[in-house]
Amino acid sequence: MSNVVRGLVPVLATPFQPDGALDLPSLRTLTEFQLDAGAEGVAVFGMASEGFALTADDREAILREVTAVVAGAVPVVAGVGATSLATALEQAGQALTCGANALMVLPPFLAKPSPGQLVEFYGTLGEATGGSLMVQDAAATTGVPMPVPLLAELGGLAGVDSVKIESPPTPTKCAAMVAAAPGGFDVLGGQNALFVLDELAAGSVGTMPACEFTDLLRVVLDDAAAGRDERAQAGFERLLPLIRHGMQPGLAWAVHKEVLVERGLISSATVRLPAAALPPAAAAGLRRILARLALPPVGARQLAGGGA
Repeated sequence: MSNVVRGLVPVLATPFQPDGALDLPSLRTLTEFQLDAGAEGVAVFGMASEGFALTADDREAILREVTAVVAGAVPVVAGVGATSLATALEQAGQALTCGANALMVLPPFLAKPSPGQLVEFYGTLGEATGGSLMVQDAAATTGVPMPVPLLAELGGLAGVDSVKIESPPTPTKCAAMVAAAPGGFDVLGGQNALFVLDELAAGSVGTMPACEFTDLLRVVLDDAAAGRDERAQAGFERLLPLIRHGMQPGLAWAVHKEVLVERGLISSATVRLPAAALPPAAAAGLRRILARLALPPVGARQLAGGGA
C-alpha cells in the first residue's frame, strides 16, 4: 500500500439530514461526483469532513459506503484525529478494517507531545497498522509544530510514507520538505488548494482540498501538468475567491455544504455542533461568489430531503 496518495484527492464533506442523521444517499452522490470529476483518490474524516463530530458508528458507515462506491477505482484515505496513541490505534484499526487504503494522521493535540513522543506515536502507528500513513502537519489547528527536520525523521519510520503540509507558508515548507525528505517520502499540499500551483512547482505530488469544486480544479491541474501555465493560472484565479471563502475558521464546513447543495450534490447543508450554519453576511458573500462563478449543477436535485 506504499505511496498510494498522489494527485487530486478531495476531502469529502459528511452530508447530514436536517435532523443531523447521516445522509448516505447524498454521500454516495458526492463520492460518484469525485470519480466522474477525475479525482485520483478520496479522503474521509479530514478537517473538511467534520470528523470531530462523528461517532465510531458514523465512521464505519461512511467508510463502508464510500469504499463500496469507489470499488477500488481510486485509493480511499481515512483521517485519524485522535487525542492519544490508544485512540489513534483504535481509529486506524477501524478504518483499515472498513476498507481504507491509507491513513492521514494528525498528531495528538490536547496534551501536546514532545518531538520524541511524536516519533514514538507515528512509529507505533506505522508498525501496528502496516498501512500507508500520512503525517498531517497542521500546526495552526493542532498547536503542535512539526519542523522540517522532525518530519524528515518521521518519514524514515516504517509505514510512514507521506506528509500533508498545511502549515503556512506552504510552498516554502513544501520545497524545504522535498529537499529534506528521505527516499520514498512524498509531500502533498492542503489548505483547500490555496497555493496548489506554487506547491506543485515546489515539488509536491498532490493536493487534498475540499470536495465542491473537484471538476474545476481538475482542469487547472491538467493545464499545469501540460505546461499550459497561463491557462492554469487563469483557471485557478477564477476559483480563488471560493477557495478563500471555504477557509474561514468556524464557517468552512457550512461554506462547503452550501456550495454542494447549490450544485445538487447533497440534500442539506446541515452541520453538527459545534459547527454552525452561515450567518447572513457570510451567506450573502458566498452567494455573490457563486453568482460570478456560475458553477454548473452536477448532481440530482431530487435528493432525499432536497433543497438548500
